[in-house]
Amino acid sequence: MLTTEQPVQMTDTPPASIPVSVVYGDGIGPEIMAATLSILEAAGAPVAPHEVRMGEALYREGFTSGFAPDAWDSLRRTGVLLKAPITTPQGGGYKSLNVTLRKTLGLYANVRPCRAYAPYVPTHHPEMNLVIIRENEEDLYAGIEHRQTREVMQCLKLITRPGCEKIVRYAFEYARANHRSKVTALSKDNIMKMCDGLFHTVFDEISDEYPEIKAEHQIIDIGTARVAARPEQYDVIVTLNLYGDILSDVAAEVAGSVGLAGSANIGESFAMFEAIHGSAPDLAGQDAANPGGLISAAALMLEHLGQHAVAARIQNALLCALEDGLHTRDITGPHTKEVLGTHAFADAVIERLGRTPQHLPAVKADVKARAMPVRKPSTPAHIDKQLVGTDVFFEWTDSARDPEVLAATLQEAQLRDIPLKMITNRGVKVWPGGLPETFKSDHWRCRFQSDTPVTHGDLLALLIRVHDKGLDFIKTEHLYTFDGVPGYSLGQGQ
Repeated sequence: MLTTEQPVQMTDTPPASIPVSVVYGDGIGPEIMAATLSILEAAGAPVAPHEVRMGEALYREGFTSGFAPDAWDSLRRTGVLLKAPITTPQGGGYKSLNVTLRKTLGLYANVRPCRAYAPYVPTHHPEMNLVIIRENEEDLYAGIEHRQTREVMQCLKLITRPGCEKIVRYAFEYARANHRSKVTALSKDNIMKMCDGLFHTVFDEISDEYPEIKAEHQIIDIGTARVAARPEQYDVIVTLNLYGDILSDVAAEVAGSVGLAGSANIGESFAMFEAIHGSAPDLAGQDAANPGGLISAAALMLEHLGQHAVAARIQNALLCALEDGLHTRDITGPHTKEVLGTHAFADAVIERLGRTPQHLPAVKADVKARAMPVRKPSTPAHIDKQLVGTDVFFEWTDSARDPEVLAATLQEAQLRDIPLKMITNRGVKVWPGGLPETFKSDHWRCRFQSDTPVTHGDLLALLIRVHDKGLDFIKTEHLYTFDGVPGYSLGQGQ
């Protein structure tokens, strides 16, 4: 069962006319979408598909966003999208359509069930049955990048308290609604103590509201290793955007095949459902692609729409096909009896509608399930914010790259009450007390910090003095305290 802020209302809509936007996609997309829609029709799914054009063809027509002009109007009318994989052309000027959809429509929760289908689909982990809930809007996927010097590129990682609260609460609500007993948070707060530290802090705060659910936190690297080696130890995992993107593909592959995995992208007023794999243009037109991932995504969509019985009917038919050894070529193994193409596999699922698997756990329709409200993040209490200095970043290409030389110039420019405290290069302190062995690029962070609050005017005066020294400052990051606590990472010796 999936959740939205605003539950879908079904009472006034005839069962045969639930509007659903459909994108046929690129590469293998049209084939697996046609196969999936044929199963929905045969199963009596009460949906009315409305095609929306987006993807590679639109890019080539000159729409750099990848969207047809009327796409957003169609999406708003339905509030639900079933999407086949899309190809984003490589090269400048093209943004990921998936990222644009998730961020523009506020699809903050990416939900990826990963279960094993052993022994019918080969896997080393037959007991695997976990759900990865990935934050979908923030982190490095904000896509804010700059080339700052001739040698250095920058990508900003943005994590917000409201974003953490929404995704963590969603994970616990999902666990409660789906009778799961444990939620594990994964982050790297031993290194990114502020960004990932905020996520961990919010997780600990919200977990207290769900005493019946076990809560644990692990570092992302060991957590990923354990998902690959012992996935049966996990139930629900919640994590940040980039980690979740990587981890969910690892988990799907460990389960047996990325080709069988579907995902849901949930927002407050919109939801998108898709297979997790790409468009695989090398397989296009060969009737060889596995439609299982998109079929699973369509079942998630039906659950979201409150159509639990037909969703279970489709999922059980898919399980029966796997049990009977009817497989696409990507999931063949010792239990394969016949290798089927895309459309023949869909026909095999259709033939088994109404059947229940005999060995794999059957999916049961939760007819009482309904969308769960997710509380909005609370408004934080007043926090006293004080400006105490600035980090000034320079491109400096002195031939010796001697930080003592740079420090001497900056000390000539510093203000008496805002002295130079520290210089780092790629995050490593090189002044005062740096080591000659440290590699140094042309990108230098120089911290000017006061023991008392300063004004923006003070910092502007400092920058003018720095400019007069002929130094190329490329960026500033102001230093603030929040209720007296530094809102910036501390260098060695600070």
